[in-house]
Amino acid sequence: MILGALLAAGTGTRFDGENKLLADLDGDPIVAHSARTLAESSLDATVAVVGHDAEAVERALPDEVRVVANPEYEQGQSTSVRRAVAAAREQDAEAVLFALGDLPRVSVETVEALLETYRESTDDSEATDDPQTPGIVAPRYDGQRGNPVLFDARYFGDLASVEGDTGGRALLESEPVAWVDVPDPGIHRDVDTLADLRELQDESSSSDRG
Repeated sequence: MILGALLAAGTGTRFDGENKLLADLDGDPIVAHSARTLAESSLDATVAVVGHDAEAVERALPDEVRVVANPEYEQGQSTSVRRAVAAAREQDAEAVLFALGDLPRVSVETVEALLETYRESTDDSEATDDPQTPGIVAPRYDGQRGNPVLFDARYFGDLASVEGDTGGRALLESEPVAWVDVPDPGIHRDVDTLADLRELQDESSSSDRG
């Protein structure tokens, strides 16, 4: 099975005045958009790792998304990655697709493209056993990598040992990666500041008027 893991535990210190994951975008909290993308995909299951404002974030999630608590969230994103890996191991997952709670514009089609690429690679048992066969699948838009990113179980040990405010970035730079070019600028459109949110809101308003 392939597990979706939404990282939604951080404090979002660059966002002024409130938890950015709970800020309104098109009538729903940002984190609800991010979670819905995973829930509507063909992932076998999805968990959301929560920490800061955990109860409020949990209320914003679709019912089918299981919540995993991260009491160490203030120590950085790596703690959420480790909790997601633990959940994947509990479910004997063959891979985990990591998504970020502050990327509300990622399309379901992008998730499906990553899953299809991974499934095609694992259909060939000989290729799966080859260490040069990519066990990481990541999207690119306009030549730039983005999120979400899928990691095969062979990397669970590495992911479980990451530290600080990073995820699997080092693995993306050191291991074979299957890059998937997608027509989706949403893989880059994270909401870190109020200005980021207002830009997305303005785009929505323009689209509605159009």
